[in-house]
Amino acid sequence: MPTSAHSEPALSRPPLLRLLVLLTLGTVAVALWYLASYSLRGSEDVHWYPEEADCELSQGACGAALGEGGSLTLDLGVDGEIRALERLPMTVALEGIEAESVVVDFIGRDMDMGLHRYPLARQDDGTFRGEGQIPICTETVMPWRARVIIATEQGRLGSGFNFEVERSRL
Repeated sequence: MPTSAHSEPALSRPPLLRLLVLLTLGTVAVALWYLASYSLRGSEDVHWYPEEADCELSQGACGAALGEGGSLTLDLGVDGEIRALERLPMTVALEGIEAESVVVDFIGRDMDMGLHRYPLARQDDGTFRGEGQIPICTETVMPWRARVIIATEQGRLGSGFNFEVERSRL
């Protein structure tokens, strides 16, 4: 007696279902990117202090008072124009504060350029040093903010310094 092979029809997904699956995966990917970006910024628990008035990072170090008796000074190691894609030898000096770590973030003020975070290493003289870099932008003049975040046993303290980067003319 011949045996009949019972074959089930191949299950295929309708095109609309495939499109919905792709849209769902895309939405999940965007949500994960946003969540990662938001948590990396992590500035919501920082106690922010204002910077000195009329300080220009392109002309030298700038400072900020951090509460009672504490202060920080940020020096980008340039004398003159701050340029995109050039290494910046950054130094943060602290007075009246014991820091566990120090990072400097570069963020675009008028345009989301992502987070560019540079951790600084403690030196024997008590300062924190490292290198950073401003990414390139299509704007002729790009306003940036350097945020210094200091982790202490009592919490995180910070201040920010505005500066501008002009696109190099070729």
